[in-house]
Amino acid sequence: MAMTEATREVGVVLRRRSIDNPWIDHAWSPTAILDEVPATAPWTVLSAAPDETLYYAGAASIDLFSSDTAAYRDNLADGAPRIWVALRRQDGGQELELTKVTADPTEGEAIFESGCDVIGTVPMSPEISSWIAAVNPPVGWSSRPLTPG
Repeated sequence: MAMTEATREVGVVLRRRSIDNPWIDHAWSPTAILDEVPATAPWTVLSAAPDETLYYAGAASIDLFSSDTAAYRDNLADGAPRIWVALRRQDGGQELELTKVTADPTEGEAIFESGCDVIGTVPMSPEISSWIAAVNPPVGWSSRPLTPG
């Protein structure tokens, strides 16, 4: 198993919106990843409108692994880097549990096939992009000068 290279705690914001569907009356989707974890209780309502409610879902960690460096670089090089968010219903009920937040596009795509109840992507903030780039420097970069051997 790969070892964690770096971890960053972030906050997750979700949207619950009403939908016109004969089987379900609402749908959930991630809307933002906050650069820092706020001093707000999980599942706090941030705003409410007749057809839409925004919630602070809680804190999650983005874990970076040295073995996935190429995937992180691909995500950053894409021009519109994304963060993947997955949630699952607890015990088949209505309450959601935040199960995964990742910057690895390969892992993110695998989540879509995992059976999670709510899966989506949100734009990656410039601050998180910079953090990932600093933890995963470009190939050929070294923190010490190379000496001829």
